[in-house]
Amino acid sequence: MLQLEHVSFTYGTIPVLEDINLKVSKGEHLSIIGESGCGKSTLLKIIYGLLQLEKGKVYWNDLEVLGPNFNLVPGEPYMKYLSQDFDLMPFTTAEENVGQFLSVFEPDEMKRRTAELLTMLEMTDFAKIKVKYLSGGQQQRIALARVLAQEPEVILLDEPFGHIDNFRKNSLRRNLFTYLKEKHITVLTATHDHNDVLPYADRVVVIKNTHIIADNTPKNLYERPKSMYIASLFGEANLIPLHIIKSYVDTKRHIIVYPQEFKVSEKSGLEVVVEKSFYIGGSYMMVGNYDGQRLYFNHNLPLEKGKKVFLNIAIETINQRLADT
Repeated sequence: MLQLEHVSFTYGTIPVLEDINLKVSKGEHLSIIGESGCGKSTLLKIIYGLLQLEKGKVYWNDLEVLGPNFNLVPGEPYMKYLSQDFDLMPFTTAEENVGQFLSVFEPDEMKRRTAELLTMLEMTDFAKIKVKYLSGGQQQRIALARVLAQEPEVILLDEPFGHIDNFRKNSLRRNLFTYLKEKHITVLTATHDHNDVLPYADRVVVIKNTHIIADNTPKNLYERPKSMYIASLFGEANLIPLHIIKSYVDTKRHIIVYPQEFKVSEKSGLEVVVEKSFYIGGSYMMVGNYDGQRLYFNHNLPLEKGKKVFLNIAIETINQRLADT
């Protein structure tokens, strides 16, 4: 088990993380999400031992993770960190970069393992190409293969698909996260992309203002976000005063509604005036104006600017989406 106890860290006088407590079971996939600069990458670097902790401790099982003040070469042998800087050998081939961490005394096994990892990351056709000639996305895949070749117990991924083309991301996500789950490797993924999170993570923590503000399954966080901040990390969302949905309710509470959850009617509901229409593949995302507030909703057809429509929300959504802020 990976365990963080009362971890705090500052850059100069600016606090980045404060009193972080976290437990991650062996083989669990934990995603860390939050706005840019919230401390996601810093947290991974602390766990790996690249930054010296000011307060708190990090353990893997009974072993304490020590920072650069204690290790000449930062990092622990049972743990690997894939940063946004790939640290590859540019003048050697893709397969040589991967094979660097495999035993030369078992050439057949080294060849088999290298081929397995290159296939899994869809880089077989580039095995003989020097790294310096590869694109950023291809280099990122080789960096992933290199990390996996070392068979760590814990792997820390910082935006693992940030440089990879959209058309290839989906298959790579499936390949990589399925492989890590089969190998029972503990995974921590810091990401901005909810597509890295929803289908694959066992658990998600949300960081804001130096603290963990939520810790739950992806499904529960998505379906029952407690704040607009959390909901917005999964895509577009609307924050709506409850009293405009239920006029008899005397409250300042709000509900969170995703665009696809609105039902469009021409007779009754929240009356909005269409401002814009965006094609999103198979449907359109509409921008409407309700009493000076912009609302985002989906519709199967584009609607003309200035058209008045009515939006309705299912009672189940209203009941489970009360927001704290």
